[in-house]
Amino acid sequence: MRHKVVVVTGGSAGVGRAAAVEFARRGAGTVALLARGQAGLENARSEVEAAGARALVYPTDVADWQAVDQAATGIEAEAGPIDVWVNAAMATVFCPADRMDPADFRRATEATYLGSVHGTLAALHRMKPRDHGIIIQVGSALAYRGIPLQSAYCGAKSALRGFADALNSELLHEGSQVRHCTVHLAAFNTPQFDWSRSCMARRAQPVPPIYQPEVAGRAIAWLADHPRREMWVGLPAATAIAAARLLPAGWLDRRLARSGYKDQLAHEQELPGRADNLYAPVENDHGSHGRFGICARPRSAQAWLTRRKLGTSAIFAGLAAYALARGKGRKRLKGD
Repeated sequence: MRHKVVVVTGGSAGVGRAAAVEFARRGAGTVALLARGQAGLENARSEVEAAGARALVYPTDVADWQAVDQAATGIEAEAGPIDVWVNAAMATVFCPADRMDPADFRRATEATYLGSVHGTLAALHRMKPRDHGIIIQVGSALAYRGIPLQSAYCGAKSALRGFADALNSELLHEGSQVRHCTVHLAAFNTPQFDWSRSCMARRAQPVPPIYQPEVAGRAIAWLADHPRREMWVGLPAATAIAAARLLPAGWLDRRLARSGYKDQLAHEQELPGRADNLYAPVENDHGSHGRFGICARPRSAQAWLTRRKLGTSAIFAGLAAYALARGKGRKRLKGD
């Protein structure tokens, strides 16, 4: 990362902010932060500079292609060619699909899916002529297996996964040296559960176990130094993706119908009239962390193993053995 120019969308809070600070700690020369909230951007700037990098701040709505492209032009004019582009901006809504306003579906999709597409296009238009650069998509295990109450977010992350697959093939076809990576995350202790739009009576929460955003930040920065097509971070992400590939979809539907609601809703009642960030940023700086710090894990053994190419194979082997044992058990029952 020494002297590299890094761009992070969604860099004012949560995983994006943690990644931006981690890049600075690893020696990046310039870290550019794109997000809507001015207060969050300014405090993120201070953290990046304290970690040792020059910070550039660009208030940007990633759903606006022209704004993203103009920000990329400004960054290269100030700092030089962009080496790494990270798409971490997102928006979600906690609500059953049929109770959501169609406009909310559109907005969540524009921020989460099209925002990442816009960032990728801005990076490609500058990296491909130089035949150099790394683009990292911040995905989710929910790209492989949707869950109730987050249909808009799951749909957007699934769309991003399809986009990533297509782009990977195109870059290979062209023989491009631009690297394109995706990191799929588990549940993290970020402010999104306090500022996301919700129609539920109880407050939203991540499905435990929960990790601190620095776990994701370290993985994203590591991936920029060791690019690979895809990386899973957090044991629940790895097991959910493996389960989606190995277990019957109908069985997962029924399991999530039983547990998906209660796992995502805290005991506390939702705050009446609470502001959300779907259409406009929430005022004040909310930092990288949410309200679940007391139970969030600062490290992930699975992520450590995955960096050594051990975690994924072990999880697949375990789930394959489980599926095989279930199949044999069913045969024995039928034989009886």
